[in-house]
Amino acid sequence: MQINLLLKRGFVLGLALVLTGCAIYSMPGSERAPIETRPAPGETVPDTPEPVATPVPEPYPPAPQPAATDPGVTSAAASLLEKASAASAQGDYEQALALLERAQRIDPNSAEIYLQLARVYAAQGQVEKARDTASRGTLYCRDERECNALRALAR
Repeated sequence: MQINLLLKRGFVLGLALVLTGCAIYSMPGSERAPIETRPAPGETVPDTPEPVATPVPEPYPPAPQPAATDPGVTSAAASLLEKASAASAQGDYEQALALLERAQRIDPNSAEIYLQLARVYAAQGQVEKARDTASRGTLYCRDERECNALRALAR
């Protein structure tokens, strides 16, 4: 009987603590509402300052110009493309793929990167992967040379 009474009291006390904790908890980032105060009788209230207009932000600066080698490749990706071409010419296809995948993360809409990837896959003998990559690259080609080269590898 005494245990039952202690359990009930413990439950009620625990519930009261939980509810108290919930009442004082505020969400992170939320601010409390301001408290309005009234001036004492006979006290004058200074005029509130007028809100200051926030300046209009300047437009974003123009995007960096692409590399001169290909109008569709950013300069960072163009550097990786050059290194990948050199690695591929030396037969280091794994290094070429690593560089091209990195370039693709930088510039995912470059048909030139897709073209180089497809060529490396084809050189490795991964014909199906080369076709899929070239086919995907046709979505991003900007000139006839790229489109024709990608279509040829996609067949």
